Amino acid sequence: MDKESYKCECCGGTMEFDVKTQKLKCPNCDNMIEIIDNKNFVIEHKFTLIDRETIKVSMKNSSTMECQGCGAHVEVASDCTAVSCPYCGSSYVLAEKQEEILIPDGVIPFKVEKAEIAQMMRKWIYSRWLAPNKLKALYENDKIQGIYVPYWTFDAMVDCPYTAMGGRDRQVAYQDREGKVHYRTETDWFFTKGRINYFFDDVQVTASRNMNPSLINGIEPFTTKDIASYSPSYLSGFSAETYSIGLEEGNIEAKKKMRNELHRMAEKEVTRHYDRVREVRLNPSFYDETYKHVLLPVYATSYSYNGKNYHVLINGETGKMKGDYPKSPFKIAILVIFAMIIAAIILYLKNHSEIRKVSFNNNIYQTQLSNSQNIFNNIYEEVNKFNNQEVYIHGVIFKSVL
Repeated sequence: MDKESYKCECCGGTMEFDVKTQKLKCPNCDNMIEIIDNKNFVIEHKFTLIDRETIKVSMKNSSTMECQGCGAHVEVASDCTAVSCPYCGSSYVLAEKQEEILIPDGVIPFKVEKAEIAQMMRKWIYSRWLAPNKLKALYENDKIQGIYVPYWTFDAMVDCPYTAMGGRDRQVAYQDREGKVHYRTETDWFFTKGRINYFFDDVQVTASRNMNPSLINGIEPFTTKDIASYSPSYLSGFSAETYSIGLEEGNIEAKKKMRNELHRMAEKEVTRHYDRVREVRLNPSFYDETYKHVLLPVYATSYSYNGKNYHVLINGETGKMKGDYPKSPFKIAILVIFAMIIAAIILYLKNHSEIRKVSFNNNIYQTQLSNSQNIFNNIYEEVNKFNNQEVYIHGVIFKSVL
């Protein structure tokens, strides 16, 4: 995508996209320029379309940069020389091969300011109780970057006949050996079928191989109903990744998402008439398929702890956050021991209750009490081992990383 550098007409400074005003703004003199949003330029392409317009290398006002660590490609302003990767923290270098870029059909501008993201990130870090305390101090030195992530969106009308087995439950009485009557649930299964007609609109599929699927899926969805027409102005001050998952591969992933939703819809329809459902089989036909290539806003940061990289992503439109972080073995050990204490208390109360109910025989009582006391003694020994900052539980050594 064409990422230009905009000069301020008043002072000559480089203008950047301002999230708060949704305009181009000069950081030196506060001069602002409106960004034109023409909805007619947001085009749904027929999926059968083969020829797609691209920006030729000779026409680009941007440079393709390649990460030395993870290999991600981003487009930055031509005069930009120092960029760090939001995915792994490594440095970008000018790519040997400058790429021809597919022109995006639309873009969702950043709606959440970086200052808000910093507060949200701090709150998120401090709410990770199992994280080592050092992580809280480490975060303060990390940088959060805004990057436009490439996505495909797909539309399709679906006609989907389906078959399934619907089950109806009934209660059956039976007698045990002592003649007492009990009831169990038995299910009678019946063949059923139906048909789903549904229009899928803007099924979102990331076009980046550099994104951790669990993290990027965790900050979706984005609101694509009111997407803005593409303008390089939105990219000023941000990076924009080049798509690495092609249209055909993206469509396969979109079809998987559609099938999963159709399966859920079929199950819901069957359970309107039955108590249970199984063996759902779908036979969908897709038609009137269209697609868009869009850029969606993501704040990303990564940090290294004990030689391992961890990543956090934040939806730049909604503020939804998803990240991974190291867990402190010391705190996990505390949690395990606490759970053991609760289990021991429950066991003690249960045994004590059974003793009172069944018999007041002193020998039985002493045996049960002794067993419970042994449990508490074992726990006491485990807790004392924390004095050496090591915990031994079931042969596993937990060391403090505080």
